[in-house]
Amino acid sequence: MSSVLEDRPFGSRYTNVYLSIFVLFCFKLFVKISLNILTHFYVVKGNRKEAARIAAEFYDFGQGHSSWADRSPLHEAASQGRLLALRTLLSQGYNANILTIDHVTPLHEACLGDHVACARALIEAGANVNATTIDGVTPLFNACSAGSAPCTEVLLEHGANPQPGICQPSPIHEASGKGWSTCVEALIAWGADVDYNIPHLGTPLYIACISQELECTRTLLDGGANVQKGRFLETPLHAAAQKDSPDIIKVLLEFGANVNARNLELQRPVETAPPGSTAEGVLLLYEATPRSLSQLCRLRIREYLGRSRLHLIPQLRLPTLLQRFLQYR
Repeated sequence: MSSVLEDRPFGSRYTNVYLSIFVLFCFKLFVKISLNILTHFYVVKGNRKEAARIAAEFYDFGQGHSSWADRSPLHEAASQGRLLALRTLLSQGYNANILTIDHVTPLHEACLGDHVACARALIEAGANVNATTIDGVTPLFNACSAGSAPCTEVLLEHGANPQPGICQPSPIHEASGKGWSTCVEALIAWGADVDYNIPHLGTPLYIACISQELECTRTLLDGGANVQKGRFLETPLHAAAQKDSPDIIKVLLEFGANVNARNLELQRPVETAPPGSTAEGVLLLYEATPRSLSQLCRLRIREYLGRSRLHLIPQLRLPTLLQRFLQYR
């Protein structure tokens, strides 16, 4: 038997598998079309309750089990922000926690689409604000992914957990990486761990710096984030230097970032900056300035941020500035 299989072409061994997948797809498509036609027929006839009952049997089996169908009319209404249609479906008996095969709820769809009115209506109808998909995604994560501060606030007000569980996607990391500072503020206000460290991602502050999101960086630092915590030995200052983000570097230095911290390659932040970049110039200027002149240094850094070449550094006349400082001590 094995010798016969070995003689057959490689692709032909999987023909039956591909055919089975195709048949299953066609069957699911046929059932979904039949369901829509049947429910539409009952709606036209005026029997909306019967339409809702039939749809519930197909989508949820009436027992709270996960759905094997793709999406329900409630999912469609929530994703498109059709509040009137959504309220009508809920009044007809649709379950607010109806699931797709991936355990996506209508609340997930409403939050991803930034439809706060639909999200509020679903929550009032009993939707679970901490429902998770098979990938661990919560409605709060979807709201932060879409940058929906109103949905984020509504979810948190109704008991959404701002801190993800183990191996679940983190809302604060998602918001920090995409620059949604208002979502970050809401999460911090409701108790999210501002230094929550995911091994392969790092802290929210590190994500904000590597994504070059200045406002989120400032929001996280104002919220109490540790300026030295990044990913492993890589600090947020390393990330900002690598990305040549002088504005973020300035903010990190103002909050006490250590310019002598070393990463796994034993490199300091200035050594990871692109050669000849503005970031390298700002870090070199900061290192060359005595710490007693830190306020003056920050002033000179602000002036330097408008320039782009390292040969401008000698024009800063640091020795002259130091002499003036000593005269007025």
